[in-house]
Amino acid sequence: MSSARRAPALATDERILAAAGELFAEHGPGAVSMGEVARAAGCSRATLYRYFADRRELQLAYLHREARRIGALVAREVAGVEGRQARLVTAVLSALRLVRGSPLLAGWFQSESAAVTASLVQSSTVLESLGVGLVEDELAAAWVVRVIVMLLMLPGETEDEERQMLERFLAPMLDLDGDLHAGPGSGQSRHGADGR
Repeated sequence: MSSARRAPALATDERILAAAGELFAEHGPGAVSMGEVARAAGCSRATLYRYFADRRELQLAYLHREARRIGALVAREVAGVEGRQARLVTAVLSALRLVRGSPLLAGWFQSESAAVTASLVQSSTVLESLGVGLVEDELAAAWVVRVIVMLLMLPGETEDEERQMLERFLAPMLDLDGDLHAGPGSGQSRHGADGR
């Protein structure tokens, strides 16, 4: 397919996601119907269903798009931070601030939308892959994303309190300054050749 033929398809896809995002922000992701999205996007339901098979797929596509956007902003913010544990803490705090500051995303983590959001995040490989950029281990990355979601749904009293929790509990548990790549046959423990 030529790029000229792909461009309108991408424009329609983005138009649908933009319209859906506005509706999700206004009414909550669980309260928006496919018909409402089609009307807001200025397309037929048939066109909408060509792009997204159902409401869950549309919600997931929207979250994926926003997760990529937030991930790129977080990566820029942590680029100059020294030390892997400090980068992780800064990245999590940055993600929290960016999501909370976005009218299009903040509502996803309010109590009435929490079940929908938790279900989507649990099944979302794109969201979990954002954590892999911070932590090499895929299971740890998935856990970091869940910590972020938990703090979005149950925030600390202040950002300073959240920073302290992340520094005391999250970063040390992941042992980011240890040798994560030393496998059983490498001749080294996770703490170096002398075992400390």
